[in-house]
Amino acid sequence: MVGSVVSGAGGGAITVITITTTTPTTPTTPPRLEQPRPLIPTADAKPRARHESHTWRRHDRGSRRIMRGACACAVVCALVALCAAAGLDEGTRAAAERQLLALLGLPRRPPHTHRPPPPVPQAMRLLYDESAIPAAAANTARSFYHTPTELDDRFPGEHRFRLYFNISGVPADEIARGADLTFQRAVGTTGNQRLLLYDVVRPGRKGKSEPILRLLDSIPLRVAEGTVNADALGAARRWLKEPKHNHGLLVRVLEEGSGSTDAKFPHVRVRRRATDAEEEWRSLQPLLMLYTEDERARAARERGETKLTRNKRAAQRRGHRAHHRRKEAREICQRRPLFVDFADVGWSDWIVAPHGYDAYYCQGDCPFPLADHLNGTNHAIVQTLVNSVNPAAVPKACCVPTQLSSISMLYMDEVNNVVLKNYQDMMVVGCGCR
Repeated sequence: MVGSVVSGAGGGAITVITITTTTPTTPTTPPRLEQPRPLIPTADAKPRARHESHTWRRHDRGSRRIMRGACACAVVCALVALCAAAGLDEGTRAAAERQLLALLGLPRRPPHTHRPPPPVPQAMRLLYDESAIPAAAANTARSFYHTPTELDDRFPGEHRFRLYFNISGVPADEIARGADLTFQRAVGTTGNQRLLLYDVVRPGRKGKSEPILRLLDSIPLRVAEGTVNADALGAARRWLKEPKHNHGLLVRVLEEGSGSTDAKFPHVRVRRRATDAEEEWRSLQPLLMLYTEDERARAARERGETKLTRNKRAAQRRGHRAHHRRKEAREICQRRPLFVDFADVGWSDWIVAPHGYDAYYCQGDCPFPLADHLNGTNHAIVQTLVNSVNPAAVPKACCVPTQLSSISMLYMDEVNNVVLKNYQDMMVVGCGCR
């Protein structure tokens, strides 16, 4: 039997699509195709080889990107649900956990500890709440405190001090995009001063050689300032390339306009005093904020893919509007609820925030004809048409995510440094038939 379907509008051109099948069918009128193409062979067309029978199944670059994101989101949801399910043996849970950690770009989970995690720096909390990382192209932020060493005793004053930050835990595939060293103001100081920040390229040897220093930043200090940020990106990039040559930073505070006179009472706090309590000093000590871009984010940027919004409330608003546009029938393709609880997979001890998130998933039928709210592509419309004429020829279009959003996670790494990372394609915003 040979059936013909006519598609056209007004006085425009008419496209005739002929389908050869041995199954009796009922003539139907498909939705209008924006760019009709001879994707279905006619009855008199020359037979093609088996491997060429589905060459019409093509996707544009945008569809491939969406499908990659859909796969990533689906893997997260499936693995978390798998780990949360009861009755799984330890081997299956461990394998699922490894897959999920790999998807998140983590080599392993931080070790279990019975000690409470250290307080999260206020700067990291603000970044998480704002869902934004200031350095361009960066998708990860880490905070580091000074690691005390035996060299600290060589700097008894507050006007000159060496700071050492152990950033050896940063993965080798990450590139530094920004590094800020934040100082807190000292109380009760007056006058204008200047802060000089140096990278210690090579430490000196007492009585033999002077240290080799490279000036990173020079900042005027004013009494009215609350915090002071110095640029340490040059040193951070060198440390990531040459971890063994990380000799720290040298901070020096001078009286403004006095040449090289050291400040007797510096405007910023660089070292702990005997009267400082542990909790108080943690909020006052210098903090290094390192902003990096990992390999996955870099590959996505080089492909020209734009990042979807990181604002969780905006994503929820878009999803709310989509909810009211969708068909009331529950079997139609639509976004469905799925909450991922990190406590269910035993990760609440190292993930600081969020405790869980709404991942959602897509499920439902893609019936013929495809309605506008199902966000079907031309390819999906054609595939649905062919399926309606001959279900044995091709399957129906699939219900998949068409728009995904990222989430930010705040967690502790293996050495208890606080990490803020933005993960793309983790939450379904919209669904459609593709």
